[in-house]
Amino acid sequence: MRHFDLSPLYRSTIGFDRLFSMLDQVGPAETNSYPPYNIERVSENEYRISIAVAGFTADELVIEIKENALTVTGEKQAAVEETKREILHQGIAARAFVRRFQVADHVQVMGASLENGLLHVDLVREIPEAKKPRHIPIAANSGSRVLEGAAKAA
Repeated sequence: MRHFDLSPLYRSTIGFDRLFSMLDQVGPAETNSYPPYNIERVSENEYRISIAVAGFTADELVIEIKENALTVTGEKQAAVEETKREILHQGIAARAFVRRFQVADHVQVMGASLENGLLHVDLVREIPEAKKPRHIPIAANSGSRVLEGAAKAA
């Protein structure tokens, strides 16, 4: 089991408590590999998640984002068949799935599309103006005044 001591980071960082809590809770890697997916960086602030959902229609897929967690759920509708078919080999998975992704603050889902059996979820990181880096002016102390008291001769 891997365990990292994050206490030295607590001394020199401010406001990263949630990140450290998430790192402490990280467990073993998820063993479920269905459905397979890719995460790609399209540009500096744009990302795309592509999930292989062959056999699913748009009505059978649900995408939800809540509290920095993106959840993609797929559930096949029960097909009513008039003729009963006998399947000799079933290699195409058609089982229900739930796939979760943690997204960072200020990452928004811009849209989703289903094409050629791939569900594409487009995300963009929009940093608010208040969170962007800014220069802090330094006041020059060129006009410093020194108060001198007149010495009285007695």
